[in-house]
Amino acid sequence: MNKSRYEQSGTDIVLVTNVTKIYLMNVKRTFGTILTVLGIIALIYAGYGYVQHSIQTRELIVVAIIGIIFFVSGIGLIKNTKDEA
Repeated sequence: MNKSRYEQSGTDIVLVTNVTKIYLMNVKRTFGTILTVLGIIALIYAGYGYVQHSIQTRELIVVAIIGIIFFVSGIGLIKNTKDEA
């Protein structure tokens, strides 16, 4: 009559797995938000430098491209992450 640990606590394993999935979804959404904000900041910086003509063109292009990549990937993470609360 001695059952194994997994047979006795089968529902506990499912519960821990679901909590882990919810935690990972929140981490993805948070990381997506951080990437989006960094992308917006980089695009504002590039736009400000372009208007002021105070920064070299190559640096502005690099910052703008990185900002676009961060912004698009952050929006993609937020959009594609399912909300399981």
